[in-house]
Amino acid sequence: MSDHYVKVKDQLEQMKSLGEDAEKQGVDAAEEVQEVQVSSLPPASDPQSIIIAGRDASNTSITCKQRGKSRSKPGRDAKHTSDLSSAHIGKNLNRMGNEKTLHIRGTGKILLGKPAESNGNYVTIHPSKNIQETRREEGFKHAKKRRPVTVDTSKAKTSLEALKLSIKQLQWKEFPLGRRAACDIYWHGVSFHDNENIVSGQVNKFPGMIEMLRKINLSRAMRTVQELFPEEYDFYPRSWILPEEHQQFLTQIRMVKENDATVNFTFIVKPDGGSQGDGIYLIRDPTELKLMAGSQAKQAVVQEYIHKPLLIDKLKFDIRLYVLIKSMEPLEIYIAKEGLTRFCTEPYQEPSQKNLSHVFMHLTNYSLNVHSSNFVHSDSQSTGSKRTLSSVLYRLAAKGVDIKKVWSDIIALVIKTVIAVVPELKVYYQADIPPGKPGPTCFQILGFDILLMKNLKPVLLEVNSNPSMRIEHEQEVTPGVFEYVPSPVDEEVKVGVIRDTLRLMDPGHKKPSM
Repeated sequence: MSDHYVKVKDQLEQMKSLGEDAEKQGVDAAEEVQEVQVSSLPPASDPQSIIIAGRDASNTSITCKQRGKSRSKPGRDAKHTSDLSSAHIGKNLNRMGNEKTLHIRGTGKILLGKPAESNGNYVTIHPSKNIQETRREEGFKHAKKRRPVTVDTSKAKTSLEALKLSIKQLQWKEFPLGRRAACDIYWHGVSFHDNENIVSGQVNKFPGMIEMLRKINLSRAMRTVQELFPEEYDFYPRSWILPEEHQQFLTQIRMVKENDATVNFTFIVKPDGGSQGDGIYLIRDPTELKLMAGSQAKQAVVQEYIHKPLLIDKLKFDIRLYVLIKSMEPLEIYIAKEGLTRFCTEPYQEPSQKNLSHVFMHLTNYSLNVHSSNFVHSDSQSTGSKRTLSSVLYRLAAKGVDIKKVWSDIIALVIKTVIAVVPELKVYYQADIPPGKPGPTCFQILGFDILLMKNLKPVLLEVNSNPSMRIEHEQEVTPGVFEYVPSPVDEEVKVGVIRDTLRLMDPGHKKPSM
């Protein structure tokens, strides 16, 4: 079984301008991001075990100036500071001058072909610890038999089947109807508030995550950081919020066309509360916007459409990447090595007025394409309309694509996106679980939807607070009769993600205080 997460435990240094003080201290703009140990690519017969990591960390800084250019000194060792809370992020964002630099720091470089220091099914990264410290902490772990971890699955909903398999594999104890005594882990299907009055243990949802990742709120958060770090946050398409920015949208597009009449825009309109592709449509002219829903104005986001996506088998596809937020203070991010790729079911063509309504050509949503007569359910991980991410990356690698760089760019996209939403998330979190008051701790699996452009640059489409964890799909077994049948690709990916998430949240493996 392949590792399912690369741990990206980021220490966020307080943002500060590169002024005279920084120059006196010799602070570099580019710092190392992370230490990752990876193995080399396996043979083609086992694509699901591919372990892929980012490029040399010393070349991956998250740095941006509104004027001037950054200089890096690759040979310089990184210095470490304490983790940066969201309150510090917000405060420093507001007080920064014209030159703004965001540091994400770690230690070390990628080591190819050497076995990784592992924690269960994970490659573990200790950004602020050396090998001796890590081994000392490992010494606290012992083989003493202990009681099984208890998991309340009464509110798990559509993730229940994958969760049951994961608990069984870990030999933990499930409480499908809940339990009067406290459980170690509570698995909710939708929201932190699915089960009220939990005062201990761990809940798999953060308060406010649903609200924060709605399309309008995510766009607002991304716009804020784009204004501060335009070069670093260019992976999110230009967006306008409707109805409040309708006039601004019309004015900006009109001005562009007045300057260049040959420009042909395409826009994708996404309802704020929509999911599974519901209500999404494409337009070529701003006047085609559908602004009203009955007597009320529609809340939506309109974005520039990505015209030149990377194609496989002449089909457009996107990546569903699973990301675990293990904690917010300190901020700990784990990125699943294995994900899904969802393919359109109609060969791609550049958008035109004639094909704008061809959703099977332009929209990658599984919930839409599954209704196409061309949709292919496959037991293979490398064929069909839904495939594993590793099989696609292996295929790209076979064509000479530098997938280490692709993966590195995806990791950077994830980290930057999380940083953008953390400040407001902490406000929600502390409103429900005030510091010093009894309450559970939280973690959450997010679904990042990422599109690769033809030039292999990743683009963020959206982030899902409740990614589907179903491991079966609906299939017509006889005319007019549908039933759910197992999906091997979904089971391979999603059970691994949930199982390793549970392993990471195992309360018995928490590090002892020194």
